[in-house]
Amino acid sequence: MPLSEEEQRLLQQMEQALAAEDPSLASTLRGSKMRARNRRQAIASVLGFILGVGILMVGVIATITIVGVVGFLVMLATAYLFMVAWRRGVGSAADDESDEEPDKPESEHHGIRGLRHSRSAGSGSFMERMEERWRRRRDTDM
Repeated sequence: MPLSEEEQRLLQQMEQALAAEDPSLASTLRGSKMRARNRRQAIASVLGFILGVGILMVGVIATITIVGVVGFLVMLATAYLFMVAWRRGVGSAADDESDEEPDKPESEHHGIRGLRHSRSAGSGSFMERMEERWRRRRDTDM
């Protein structure tokens, strides 16, 4: 049963109040949801890749070129989705807690939502740094 507009508004207000009152808890909760989603996406990608290998083999055995090409494209797409999920982070909550140092202020932690694991600000590609800036900007707007 979907929530009414009033219930959605109240829920959003409660989430904002929680984020304002305890930002580290709100960040942890958001991070665990993202990790679970990324983990499901990674598992589905692996299964899709195996399916693509099967389709490719059927195409090769039956000498139907189009089926082989479709299998290869399925493998390619699922490999890309796996890499996206892997970059976002598929670790457990214990992995994130061990990466963070408790004596550092929150602004110095790498990956506010726990999506990146202990990367220094100067390392990584240009796109990774831009994604991190975008993520921080989006988090501060919430």
